[in-house]
Order: sequence, then structure tokens, then C-alpha cells
Amino acid sequence: MTLSRFRDQGTEDTDPARRISLPARRTRPPLRQVGRRLLLALGVLVATTLIVYLDRDGYNDNANGSVSFLDSAYYATVTLSTTGYGDITPVSDSARLVNIFVITPLRVVFLIILVGTTLEVLTERTRLQWRIERWRHVVRDHTVVIGYGTKGRSAVDTLLGQGVPKDSIVVVDPQPRAIDQATHDGLVGVLGDATRTATLMRAELPRAAQVVVAPERDDTAALITLTARQLNRGATVVAAVREDENAPLLRQSGADVVVTSSSSAGRLLGMSMLSPNAGAVMEDLLTYGNGLDVTERPVTKSEAGQSPRELPDLVVAVVRGRRVLNYTEPEAAVLQLTDRLIVIKPGTPVVPQ
Repeated sequence: MTLSRFRDQGTEDTDPARRISLPARRTRPPLRQVGRRLLLALGVLVATTLIVYLDRDGYNDNANGSVSFLDSAYYATVTLSTTGYGDITPVSDSARLVNIFVITPLRVVFLIILVGTTLEVLTERTRLQWRIERWRHVVRDHTVVIGYGTKGRSAVDTLLGQGVPKDSIVVVDPQPRAIDQATHDGLVGVLGDATRTATLMRAELPRAAQVVVAPERDDTAALITLTARQLNRGATVVAAVREDENAPLLRQSGADVVVTSSSSAGRLLGMSMLSPNAGAVMEDLLTYGNGLDVTERPVTKSEAGQSPRELPDLVVAVVRGRRVLNYTEPEAAVLQLTDRLIVIKPGTPVVPQ
């Protein structure tokens, strides 16, 4: 495999389209918002017209001296729009007090409604910027999923099924559609090329605890793994590749675990051909939340000193330090309190968040 792309560590990603996208909040449809503002403005205009008409004896029309309902509507319109021709004026004390304490506040409300769209845009931008800054400040020990294709979405589904909260998962992808889907799913999305340091910095990768590398190409996965490992030496990096021959390169690049998608699928196909039941069981184990699940958990105080065979859960491996011991190995015969267990247990249905 040849690496056809090179990362430029000194070049910042300045494209304004490459940005952080927070989960979208529910908003009213634009036409409904415009209609609502128009109704509010009409309501203010009608209320002002009625106020003026009910107190019409306190107003003077320079044309004929009297104020009709049409004159009241006309006066309300030119007053609320701050045009104020002066042909109709309040002359009584009550009319002037009403103008000061009622009509003037209504004029302010009317103007706010008219410029509401502009104010909303400015407010939304400010609110979004504040949310992004707050997210950057609080995000810690999160999971960065690079690539939101089939592999990336399946990884996210499994993480969510195991109880990982949505606000601790960040998706990085160069395709706007993928980021739109991620934010629609309630995740934080970063649009950009993950082989660039600037893009991974936007995802706060130096403070992440886990990194899932699942792009479409193996050479891209190697570059991303190198960049991620350079930014974060302590995170657990799990990478996916298509071909077995590229797996050693990913491990040399810094991946802790490399999953070969094509060979894994091929082995499952071969097993299913020889034993459809065995293939169905393996598929069940790989699908979280259905039937049986493979999970990792710590050894409890009551289990320390026992044999894996004595536990109610079906133990398939014991994790001791950095070693993974088969439950049949002599070293795993007696469990230690610091051990972790790989067990098979009934699946827990995934509840949508």
C-alpha cells in the first residue's frame, strides 16, 4: 500500500465551512415563525387602533376635527411605524397619558417584531458560539469517531448501547452530509479532513480517551492514526482496515487494536457455510442489544479468589494488566481483584436516548 496523501502540520484549516456542528435543537419551521410574527404585529396594530378609537374624543384631526375608526387605524399605523405625520394629534390629558404609557411601549414591541428576524439571526449566532465555547471548555475523556459511514455509525450504535452518553461522542468526517446526519443523531460533528492536525484539534482529540478510526481507505486510516497518536499518546486507538496486509502498518502507526473488515466478514461467511447455527450465534454476539452480548467488566470483591468457571456469567477471557488470558489457562484459574473479565451475558435492549 502506498501513502498517496501527506499531512501538513503547519497548515491551518481556514475553510469556514470546516467547523464544529453541535446537535441541532428543535426549531419552528421558518414559515410558521414568519406567520407568528405577522400575527403578533397585526395584534399590536389592532390593539392600538381600539385604544385610540375608544379615546377618540381626546384626539384632534386637522382635516375635520373628528376621529373615526378609519382615522384611528390610520393614526395607529403611522404612529407604530414612527412615521408620525402630525395630522392627528392627542389633545386631552388622558390621550397624551395613554400615548406615553401604552402606545409608546406598543410602538417598541411593534418595531421589535418587525426586526425580529435580524435579531433572531444575531442571537442564534451568539448562542451557537457560546455553546461551542462551553463545549470546548467542558469536554474531557470523550470518544472521537473518525468516519461516519457504515463502520462509524455501527461503532457509535454500540457505544450508545453500552451506556456511553451522546454528548461524549464527537464525529469527524469530510462529508457535510455525514456531519448533518451526526448532528441529527444528537452528536457533535466536526467537518474536515481528519489527516490534518487542525481538524483533530477542533475535535479536542488531545483530551480524548478513545479514538475510533473508520475512514473509507486504508491509507487514510494510517495517516489519521499517525496524526491522532502524535496528538494523544494515552488514548486507546481502534482502527478499521479493509485488507489484512495493512493491519501491521496500522499497528506501527500507533493503533492499539486493528479490525480487518474484509477478513472478519469472510470468516463469518465461512463459518455460516459450515454451520449456519454457529454463524447465527456469532452474528448475535456482534450485534449489541440482541440475544447475547460480549462485555467487559471488573472482578468484584466477592469473586476475587474464585475460578472463572464458578461465576454465574460465562467467562471467556481474563484481562490481567496488558495481557488477555483464555479462561482455560492456568494463570487465569484464580481471579484477582484487579482483573477484568470478558463475559457473555444476555443482551440489554438499546433504549433510544
